[in-house]
Amino acid sequence: MKQTLSELMRMSRICRMVFATCLGSFILVIFYFQSMFQPVMRRNPFVVDGCCRKGSRNALQELYNPMQAELSGAAVLHQTRRDQVVDACRVYSASSRKRRVLTPGDLKHLVVDEDHELIYCYVPKVACTNWKRVMMVLTGRGKYSDPMDIPSNEAHIPSNLKTLNQYSIAEINHRLKNYLKFLFVREPFERLVSAYRNKFTLKYNSSFHKRFGTRIIRRYRKNATQDALFNGADVKFKEFVEYLVDPATQRDGPLNEHWQSVYQLCHPCHIHYDLVGKYETLEEDANYVLRLVGVGDSLRFPSYAKSTRTTDAMTAQFFSNISTQQQIQLYQLYKLDFLMFNYSTPSYLRLD
Repeated sequence: MKQTLSELMRMSRICRMVFATCLGSFILVIFYFQSMFQPVMRRNPFVVDGCCRKGSRNALQELYNPMQAELSGAAVLHQTRRDQVVDACRVYSASSRKRRVLTPGDLKHLVVDEDHELIYCYVPKVACTNWKRVMMVLTGRGKYSDPMDIPSNEAHIPSNLKTLNQYSIAEINHRLKNYLKFLFVREPFERLVSAYRNKFTLKYNSSFHKRFGTRIIRRYRKNATQDALFNGADVKFKEFVEYLVDPATQRDGPLNEHWQSVYQLCHPCHIHYDLVGKYETLEEDANYVLRLVGVGDSLRFPSYAKSTRTTDAMTAQFFSNISTQQQIQLYQLYKLDFLMFNYSTPSYLRLD
């Protein structure tokens, strides 16, 4: 009797095991056939499941939508730019991964638009004033309609735009995963010369003269006048470069955002940017973003004054008085920006 009971219990366990195995196989088969009939976009790791609040694809889904024929040329271009960033970060991983895990403090340049599920990393001297104006229109819920109606100083008031560092860790991770992330970049030395011209050669930037100009003149100008030491209003580009490549400057802490590298401002080796726009194709790239958002018919990116912009020829002229050693040091400072965003080494540099 005991033996029969034992055999019955053993048979019962075997039956349960067979049933569990069959059930598991059945579930796997269901998932397999579901995946076979799901659209390709469903399996894209960068696309969010579900639909945006407006009843249509959000910008991230639209970008990675394999069915978008009209924008396919731009989509291919931006895929190439994304690949360039990934490849550069992989090759130079020893230097580009020193920062370990990002903290919320690293995310203060990432502007968030909740309504359109966008994250924009602003880079000074790469049309960031106009982009902030556009972001204020997008987040203003009807308060603004024309970006150029917003005064430039108002665009830079921190409270007018929300940045990613203001969220909790869980909220940050959710937005980094589900929102379209973009930035705009510029040839690194053109951006540097543009920053110098704007902050050290214009009289109205007295705050920069006082904060940085006086320090630069005190450190690097022999026999400086008392007026120069007090006002800091006539910093030479050569003195500015000496300041940038001086190890003491690095020890003082991060560089000012206007001449900090894009790598340090936006952390593209840690954050996957879906779009990398370029200053050289600013309006085309910017309006592509706005089309993805779904506002391309009602909102256009502002035109900029090409006559006043810093050009390659102008940059070469500024670099002509910089020593070979300082040129090499300066290139090393911005090397990752050159490599990640596919900018050629300038022909006027003397790196040998």
